Amino acid sequence: MILVVAISGRSLAAAARRAGYRPLVADLFNDTDTCRLAERATILPGSLNDGIDGREILPSLRKLVGQDRPEALVYGSGFERRPEIIDMLAETFPIAGNSADAIRRVKDPLSLASFCAEIGIPHPEIRFEPPKDRRGWLTKVPGGAGGSHVRPATSFGPSPTGSYFQRHVPGVGLSALFLAERGCARLVGYSRQWPSPSAASPFRYGGAVRLPRFPREKGGKISRWLNDLVARTGLVGLCSADFIDGPEGTFLLEINPRPGATLDIFDGEDTSLLTQHLRSVRGESIEVPVFRGAVASAIAYASRPIPRFPELQWPPLTADHQRPGSELDAGDPVCTVLAQARSAAAAERAVKARISELSPHWEEYAG
Repeated sequence: MILVVAISGRSLAAAARRAGYRPLVADLFNDTDTCRLAERATILPGSLNDGIDGREILPSLRKLVGQDRPEALVYGSGFERRPEIIDMLAETFPIAGNSADAIRRVKDPLSLASFCAEIGIPHPEIRFEPPKDRRGWLTKVPGGAGGSHVRPATSFGPSPTGSYFQRHVPGVGLSALFLAERGCARLVGYSRQWPSPSAASPFRYGGAVRLPRFPREKGGKISRWLNDLVARTGLVGLCSADFIDGPEGTFLLEINPRPGATLDIFDGEDTSLLTQHLRSVRGESIEVPVFRGAVASAIAYASRPIPRFPELQWPPLTADHQRPGSELDAGDPVCTVLAQARSAAAAERAVKARISELSPHWEEYAG
């Protein structure tokens, strides 16, 4: 039995089941398939806007666990802004993941920029004071996830508290999934990412596709960068690195020190990444899986408020289903959609087409 704690815990719960574990899940959504996968589930105290409630999380998890003794607590997104919560949880549960100190090393913008400068990794210029000319700059929130916190610096209104400025670099979103083991980075695979922009969130995460092939020279360079970063930061377990790859080169944007959004397109019945995550955290030898073909996943968002979400017959290759009767605001996630193909381009086209086909089934109920 393992305890899964994340903003959205469904993908980790599914990975736990594939690895032979019975998951206890605490997340913000408790959608229908998360509850189906979980041995028991509870709503994580907090919200998407305010983050996880550090005062209420421990009593909530103790109630969820009851008399059981999970082998490990595996956390996903939601802790980068409050790494001290990890320290607090570690006093009660065995944490299978990075320490709060390791999270701070890679999520603090100045710390990451310093590591990149030492290693020679291209990294966009950052600053905390507003540039005189804001054109070509973005504002970001340290520890933010999903792209919704990223804004053009020219946007109207005040920047969120604690935000910083990063120079915009044109290119395509690229992510490297890796297992940090004994001071080294073992590359699992690469994915290409794309945004699903809205008026309020022009860089909101849209989806990702697993790349069946990747240029050897570029892959070798990224592998060397990540090896050096892992050695300097003490990262362990399943992590990912997000890059922008464009005409100016390949730039590291951020490190995600936990299993993330691409778990769905890499984990499978024969490739238990959660097992390898647990082994790498314990300092044991790991096996890096080999993949064939391309898999894509994308998030379908509500374009308008839906006062009462309908009861739907969800087709295969969908997940994170909204509960019937839920009230959704514009921009809330409705479900995750997946598609498979031989090439990355075909898988990306297929997953976007599936969202276009599915969305009328709930958009007709919009207010």
